[in-house]
Amino acid sequence: MHRRYFLQGISSIAISQLLVGCGNTQQVKFKVILLKNSIPDRLVKRFGQSIKQKTQLKFSPVEQLQPLFKQLQTWRQPKKSAEKKQWNVSLRFWRSQTDRVADLVTMGNYWLDVAIQEELIQPLEQEKLEKLANWSSLPPQWQKLVRRNQEGKLDAQGKIWAAPYRWGSTMIVYRRDKFKELGWQPQDWQDLWHPDLRDRISVLEQPREVIGLVLKKLGKSYNTENLDSVPELEKELRSLNKQVKFYSSDRYLEPLMIGDTWLAVGWSSDILPVIVRNPKLSAVISQSGTALWADMWVRPYKAELTNQERLDLSYKWIDFCWQKETAKQITLLTKSNSPIATKIKDSEVQKPLRNFLLNNAEVLNKSELINFLAPDIAAKYESLFAKIRNG
Repeated sequence: MHRRYFLQGISSIAISQLLVGCGNTQQVKFKVILLKNSIPDRLVKRFGQSIKQKTQLKFSPVEQLQPLFKQLQTWRQPKKSAEKKQWNVSLRFWRSQTDRVADLVTMGNYWLDVAIQEELIQPLEQEKLEKLANWSSLPPQWQKLVRRNQEGKLDAQGKIWAAPYRWGSTMIVYRRDKFKELGWQPQDWQDLWHPDLRDRISVLEQPREVIGLVLKKLGKSYNTENLDSVPELEKELRSLNKQVKFYSSDRYLEPLMIGDTWLAVGWSSDILPVIVRNPKLSAVISQSGTALWADMWVRPYKAELTNQERLDLSYKWIDFCWQKETAKQITLLTKSNSPIATKIKDSEVQKPLRNFLLNNAEVLNKSELINFLAPDIAAKYESLFAKIRNG
């Protein structure tokens, strides 16, 4: 998955290092590699101010999720073998700053099970988590999500492998002016097949997202493994393809803004910042449910275990992200949802965002996270997607 390869968030980590206390060799060096714009820089500063011991915090923002996963794989390999690997340009650009294994890394939920299978991450200590002030504030569905067995499968008795700190969804964004002329507004995935939208839609160039929304329309799961068990799937995909004018995972909003398309399907992390700035656009989450994504903190397999101070800082940072005030700031400043329930007043949220950042229980109940699929099953999604687009 290439979710959020090109972010348009308003806040980024403006500093790569924050020094707390006087500079000396006795400082604890705590390192976090995170997805850019997923944590406001003011929260990093506030966390540093809350630490009593002399500490050097290094928070390194990265533009994309996939290189973070690749970095976990690199750290897991023997050094000589890892040095022979040549990843993409963006990964090589910041590799020099990531030689030392980070204490915590952002990872998307999509990779959690495969990261466990490949032993790229280590479980969090349940005893330490349960002692945190805010572990009990994490709703049961999120605690369930991160409990896995050694194969990465959900297991109520499994270990805890990650700490979610924000989430979002796949949604519909549309031109208000165009739909005012049409006399109706989109509310659900089935509206994408409306005759008014022939050749007027731009969608993500993602097989799991496009095939997934069709499956959802048909009452199936985004994570359906046997596509052959849904006989009407290909027909529905071909009908949708006639509606689509533009496929892209990074430029799907551009034709919408200039009026070349009237509706787009994309990620909330892209869409919500845009609808605040552009009054011609409005957004909606499909009433029948949608795909969800979540950003989580994980500990790399070779993260330091012997340095107790750094280990303690890892749990302090996780707990800090679950504090109600921190969760509130993550929600408001990154325009995403926190798994921690917060009391946010309507007046604190820009009007176009209120339906998405304040009332999200119904979305969670009807929607689902997109899971990693076995390579052979994923290949079937890719093959079907290519067949429809080329046909």
